[in-house]
Amino acid sequence: MVDKFYSLVVIFISSVLLGFAFNMFLLPHEILSGGVTGLAMIFSLMTPINAGIWLIVLNIPIFVLGWMKLGKTFILYSIFSVAVTSISMLYIPVMKVTEDALLSSVFGGVLIGIGGGLIIRFYGSGGGFDVIGLLLTMKRDIPLGFLVFCLNSVVIFVSGFIFSWELAMYTMASIYITGLVIDRIHTRHHKLSLMVVTSKGDAVKKQLIENLYRGITVTDGEGAYSGNKVKVLYSVISRYELAYVRPLIKAIDPNAFVSISETMEVMGNFRKDDNFKKLPGPSGTVYDTASDSAGPL
Repeated sequence: MVDKFYSLVVIFISSVLLGFAFNMFLLPHEILSGGVTGLAMIFSLMTPINAGIWLIVLNIPIFVLGWMKLGKTFILYSIFSVAVTSISMLYIPVMKVTEDALLSSVFGGVLIGIGGGLIIRFYGSGGGFDVIGLLLTMKRDIPLGFLVFCLNSVVIFVSGFIFSWELAMYTMASIYITGLVIDRIHTRHHKLSLMVVTSKGDAVKKQLIENLYRGITVTDGEGAYSGNKVKVLYSVISRYELAYVRPLIKAIDPNAFVSISETMEVMGNFRKDDNFKKLPGPSGTVYDTASDSAGPL
């Protein structure tokens, strides 16, 4: 209960940050939003229906699909985030922090990236293309921020014909920066090679399997100097999982030798699947989240 409350607090603060970024940096300079919000604006210009109604209509099928694929907790958190962002935009005044539109697009993009990245990391989203991006990253090992940027680029390209290309370019710059920041915070797609040399191989292996849901290669080893028999465990994990792998190994064997290195590419049995398993999240929270099925067998 405490962990869920902590997650909701982070999502609440991050959602308010999004509202602040929109009203203080983007909207005063008429820098357009990407994603579903951008689509809603385009459709409102082509039809007599208000953009707010289009925003709700366009998000409904996305949230339904997310409910089926990403779980009800994720969608409930996402709805909460969208509601808080909308309400915060009603109370935060629309005013210019700076007269420089480019500077506003940069700082606005950074703030939106921080807020959006934290919301996603704590198992929520701002709706729209964030949900679609997460669904696609389950199938392909693509950075989420880059994927959302590509989806938004299509909307911005279309909006350039309707509004102005100058505003479209400012928006593109803001969205690109947002994607970079999101990828710094949401690092699930980054892969790491994990090698553990320990005298408590069975205990470490058991805990890694139970908490990571990955395959692990185990070999027998021997200390060249001491001659002690040890187990060498090898697996590939995401950078996001490293936060709880470290304390997990240390709790079992404080003297274990652990080597962690960047992995450029993974071939073979390291695919994303549609199975949802309980994985520890930030601060020990347990989420129903899509798991990467295995590493080396």
